[in-house]
Amino acid sequence: MALHFSKNELAARRRRACRAMAERGLDGLVIFRQESMYYLTGYDTSGYSMFQGMYLGADGKLALCTRSPDLRQARLTSVIKDIRIWRDRQGATPGEDLRDMLESYRCRGKRLGIEYHAYGLTAQRGQMVDAALVGFCRTEDASDLVRLLRLVKSPAELRYVRQAGRLADEALAVANRMTVPGHRIYAEMLHGIVAGDGDPSASRWPMGSGKEALLVRYHTGHGKVRARDQVTFEFAASYRHYHAALMNVVLTGRVDRRHEAMYKACRGALAECEAALRPGKTVGDVFAAHARVFTRAGYKGHFLNACGYTLGATYPPTWMDEPMIYAGNSQVLAPGMVFFIHMILLNSKTGLSMCLGETSIVTPRGAEPVTHAPRRLVAN
Repeated sequence: MALHFSKNELAARRRRACRAMAERGLDGLVIFRQESMYYLTGYDTSGYSMFQGMYLGADGKLALCTRSPDLRQARLTSVIKDIRIWRDRQGATPGEDLRDMLESYRCRGKRLGIEYHAYGLTAQRGQMVDAALVGFCRTEDASDLVRLLRLVKSPAELRYVRQAGRLADEALAVANRMTVPGHRIYAEMLHGIVAGDGDPSASRWPMGSGKEALLVRYHTGHGKVRARDQVTFEFAASYRHYHAALMNVVLTGRVDRRHEAMYKACRGALAECEAALRPGKTVGDVFAAHARVFTRAGYKGHFLNACGYTLGATYPPTWMDEPMIYAGNSQVLAPGMVFFIHMILLNSKTGLSMCLGETSIVTPRGAEPVTHAPRRLVAN
């Protein structure tokens, strides 16, 4: 079996999920997030883009309803034994196949949690599931049940996070070295990650130069580095689906003093945020440190309303996970959590951008960076 965790660890995760269900008075959980399936069983597929659902009973029973292309995928990559196939056909309503699977586990009349917050469960598919289950059982949104369990990583998970960090650092070294006029850099950065047995990241990389350095979303058409340029890199390496991200800006040609001031503020803000990344603090405390440094430096109105998010094992379309780092977020930090903290300054009037970010593990002693953003302005 292509399992990346021991069967004992996977079983312990399912027991924790069952305890969480019992605390909420749930008889079972219907799971649609691929991240949850991977976390609980090892099941590893891109088939979540089509309809599939997994059942975990409060008694630990487990079953999967999926399409025929994923039958062998589930057998090879997971501990799931009961795999039901819904048949592709005109007019197919796989929500009814899912209900039939739940019927066989005596879920009629029971109280089930539904993982509605899932990229594969579109609004249309969600309505189909609701229609199939109305009158069959009682349902409620339990989208956060497994997500909250996934927040604190096990030692085995953290080994994968650190390996992703090493691959990301290697890609950063390539970016910093190759950002010179006339070069294209993206492919060389990807090459090292894939050659290191890493995975393509769950998001496309936001990278841009010139005015496009102010964009923090992926866009097509990357161009070449110019003689005097600013190039924004936001990227992540992934290892066994666990992500570690980095962010910085590389300059070419004569350096604008305003860039230097922006970099100094980003470096100071990142240091303050990482100092706040310790057990007992809240996610909101981290954002407050970020906002305080930037406001004091005179950049109010030029930074974003969030400065990062937790990272872990995620699937396309995004490597971002919850909680986001924004004002007032009450999530308490604990050892084993992983966060990407990014300092981003975007000035639309001057057209200047400056960013700095890295990924850290929360430890009992504070932040342990697993990626290492440059502590000096990179100018080639």
